[in-house]
Amino acid sequence: MRVGTFILAAQFPGQGQGEALHRAVRSAEVAEEAGLDAVWLAEHHFVPYGVCPSAATLAALLLGRTHRIGVGTSVSVLPTQHPVALGEQAALLHLTSGGRFTLGVGRGGPWVDLEVFGSGLAAYEQHFPESLDLLLRWLREPRVGAAGERHSFREVAVVPRPDESLEMPSGPPVVLACTSPGTVRLAAERGLPMLLGMHCGDEEKAEMVALWRRTALAAGRDPDLVAAAEHVSAGVVQVGDTRQGAAEVLTKAMPGWLRRGLAAHETVDGRHRAMRDPLAYAELLCDLHPVGPPERCADRLAASAERTGIRRFALLVEGSGDLAATEENVRRLGAEVLPRLGRSEG
Repeated sequence: MRVGTFILAAQFPGQGQGEALHRAVRSAEVAEEAGLDAVWLAEHHFVPYGVCPSAATLAALLLGRTHRIGVGTSVSVLPTQHPVALGEQAALLHLTSGGRFTLGVGRGGPWVDLEVFGSGLAAYEQHFPESLDLLLRWLREPRVGAAGERHSFREVAVVPRPDESLEMPSGPPVVLACTSPGTVRLAAERGLPMLLGMHCGDEEKAEMVALWRRTALAAGRDPDLVAAAEHVSAGVVQVGDTRQGAAEVLTKAMPGWLRRGLAAHETVDGRHRAMRDPLAYAELLCDLHPVGPPERCADRLAASAERTGIRRFALLVEGSGDLAATEENVRRLGAEVLPRLGRSEG
């Protein structure tokens, strides 16, 4: 089992943006010290839900500050950037980090970001598969041209070539965030592992994994590779001495952040969007994920792996909103939870 952290750089009420980013960086540094497997970095624009606008840029910083831990994006939002530009960044990080970088990509949402960056709603609703395929070609081929509806350019050389890493000559791993059956099928047809969100329970994740496997096999993917696919399950973790105490940490801090952060999202076309009740959502996350004493957290992770078949986790550690409490949470995850999963390192 591989357990890592999921970092949003969340701006809690009363905090500055620099404070949120400092906590994000420290969380990653402590995650390496604690023996975790990876750090997964989210990206958002114009909202306090998360104040990191470029997961790849923050990944570069953290790869430079760490030595062993993997660093991935969860996710780089493809409709708001050019696939070639993202592919170049991924190749650079892969080569210069010795293969420690994983590129997670996703569709994002119908947010005002699409207007600000000039990509338009079509990049989100229609052209995501085209952009994804162009990105994958850039990471796998020596020369690439395009003649699609969204991207059209003459053939050019791929520089730097991501397959020239001495440690991982196949190029950086790519995972795809999936929130719907359509995206699950898109990932499966291309043989890409999924990143599944923290709002989903084990039953829903198990159904998505089953759909992915059926679709991948129907698309002619190698059965051994299908069976070995390393999907990633996002969640929340709060290690405490009691279940009630750990849950209270999150239900006191998270609703204020969620209320401001989720409400700040603005759709590009004015479409109505329903917002989750912040307290109910925080309580749901506590019910779904490892929150409580170390043995309960370990049992919850083991049970989730058994139910879903997913053995790789990206767990939100900053739910308290406090730097010292976040660092303690990460250290306890490494020192008290991981050994109960039958391992000494992430």
